[in-house]
Amino acid sequence: MRTSPTSRKDTSATPLATIGYQGATMPEFLAALEAAGVELLVDVRAVTSSRRPGFSKHALTAHLATVGIEYLHLRGLGTPADGRAAARAGRHDRLRTIYGAHLATPAAESDLAVLSDIVRSGRRACLLCFEADPAHCHRSLVAGALAGHVPLEVVHLAPHDTSSDLE
Repeated sequence: MRTSPTSRKDTSATPLATIGYQGATMPEFLAALEAAGVELLVDVRAVTSSRRPGFSKHALTAHLATVGIEYLHLRGLGTPADGRAAARAGRHDRLRTIYGAHLATPAAESDLAVLSDIVRSGRRACLLCFEADPAHCHRSLVAGALAGHVPLEVVHLAPHDTSSDLE
């Protein structure tokens, strides 16, 4: 478990987790979510298919249901194709620039408002993407943008470290 530097240390801060499934098995992934008390997994991938078995939208939804976790896909918060290409090329500064511009689009703003409402409701939510390292993933940028609207304590879960907890 890692606490993000974008986190606010505020007594009214709501916990928000993020997780990447790169290199994780489904049992490790589910164990990390359960250990953190996650109630809702919010998929912020633009494309919900995956080459990793079990991590495409429908299979993932079914796996999550076995442990009582709901699934929500917010496509508007996914990374545009040019941002994904920059990430694959290791051009993380370029990804941040592209994604920063994307956050100003109506689709992203709408889905960020939905996510804000979820967090304000007190539900234990977790943002999902592929990249294991949150510093190289747009989910950290989503959390940072959200922190501008809602006091947050962002916790980055690691599927290989199931000692994580949102409390």
